[in-house]
Amino acid sequence: MSPDLLIALTGFAFVTSATPGPNNLMLMASGANFGFRRTIPHMLGVAIGFTVMVVLVGVGLMAVFDRFPVAHDVLRVVSVVYLLWLAWKIANAAAPGAGGSTGTPMTFLQAAAFQWVNPKAWAMALSAIAAYAPDRSLAAAALVAVVFGLVNLPSVSVWALLGQQIRHVLTSAARLRTFNWTMAALLVATLYPVVFA
Repeated sequence: MSPDLLIALTGFAFVTSATPGPNNLMLMASGANFGFRRTIPHMLGVAIGFTVMVVLVGVGLMAVFDRFPVAHDVLRVVSVVYLLWLAWKIANAAAPGAGGSTGTPMTFLQAAAFQWVNPKAWAMALSAIAAYAPDRSLAAAALVAVVFGLVNLPSVSVWALLGQQIRHVLTSAARLRTFNWTMAALLVATLYPVVFA
């Protein structure tokens, strides 16, 4: 890959990793509800899970979608249903330390697995492979994945840190409830391009 193409890929990785989407909104909500430290497994799951996803998309999954377009429709339906469920969980998260609270931050494996039903992650992976690894070779897909891995973790960490900082403002149950419902609504809003595409 030429230096110019590598710079373009890095810019693409940064913009797509740093802008709002399901991962970043959930990390911000997790940072606000559970704190930065307890959100670290979630952040690592996003970064590593997406990196693995890019490699697998690059070396074969794009061909599956090319051959079986219905698979993309099935993925879309599953993604929408799962994100609506997650939005409900975020909206109804209890305050940290609240009596009877059963809320827990997303684990590493849950966050890594979430990448496979995250519409933005699919759009990012498919676009990155198509634009920066069109030959779909293992080496090209791995390079795209490494760039995303290096850019993604710092980007998602900022969202969790922002959530933790907002936590200091969310000192009342009403403010926390408003924040959680706002995050849930924004998460549902990220489905607009998926549902109406």
